[in-house]
Amino acid sequence: MGYISFRNSPMLHKLEKISHAESPKIVKKIFLLLFICISALRAQFDLYPVEDFFGGGIGYSPMYISMDSIPAKTNLEGLGLDTKGFDNPFVLHGGEGFAHMTGKWRIGGYAGVGSSKISTVPNVYIYDATSGIAGAVVNTDPLFVPSIEGKITISLGAATVEHVMPVFQDLEIAAGALLGLCRISVSVDQRTGTAVWDNTFTSAYGTIDSVDTDGDGINDILAWIYKVEDIGTTGVPSPTEVEPIPGVLSDVSGTFFNFQPYVAIKWQLLDRVGLRISVGFNKGTIRQGRWILNGRTQVADSQPFSLQGVAFRTMLYLGL
Repeated sequence: MGYISFRNSPMLHKLEKISHAESPKIVKKIFLLLFICISALRAQFDLYPVEDFFGGGIGYSPMYISMDSIPAKTNLEGLGLDTKGFDNPFVLHGGEGFAHMTGKWRIGGYAGVGSSKISTVPNVYIYDATSGIAGAVVNTDPLFVPSIEGKITISLGAATVEHVMPVFQDLEIAAGALLGLCRISVSVDQRTGTAVWDNTFTSAYGTIDSVDTDGDGINDILAWIYKVEDIGTTGVPSPTEVEPIPGVLSDVSGTFFNFQPYVAIKWQLLDRVGLRISVGFNKGTIRQGRWILNGRTQVADSQPFSLQGVAFRTMLYLGL
């Protein structure tokens, strides 16, 4: 089998001469190309010039809070509710804005609200006074099917202040804090059967009717007519004869100062569109006795609660 050798080929010698002659030019072209590429990259990712550090933005910003505890957890579980069904992390849907102030300092604001629900339909057994609990049977009345719903609502309004550390022209890191007021509401809705519009406005305290209070035969005031077993000789029922009225809807809420230090990364995707991601730790506490029932009555023996945990925010914004 023969082989063809180009070792002494005139064409190879000619190519070698051209290569040696052109190599300096080729090297210069390579360096020129590298210089152009590096210049282009520097133009794309150059550090912020001080005089160009400005701007602001606004956009949709959901917040995710990993709650380490549930308010009124024991009480809700006592009603047969599974508190593990609440969203965790808890999601607040809101908006956020920011604006440059001076130097590398920026201020802004955040407002958001979110809620999570759990519910149950308990088994019902009925019995009469003669047979006692031992003779209880399963309820089969379709009109008496109680349901219980628990709901947690969190609303937050706060200001933000942060110090910006630019990395590249379109990328920056910031460290700051979110400070403001937060409100937590825990509501329990207990109802039976299908909701009916007229029944929604039925009094829980008895029948409302006109009453004759001075014995002249004329009903002169509008009052609740509440039936008891025995009024007694004094006209005042004993405390044991008046049963407490169970609340159909109970809502307890508390307002507190909320603090959330964080670090954020901001990336300018387009000229007027960017993405911002923040990670921090949320901390706020409702002190003992500061819960309010139905928006008006302070619950003196209510327990303290802390809304604390890792917080994560994403923001797709319009601006610089």
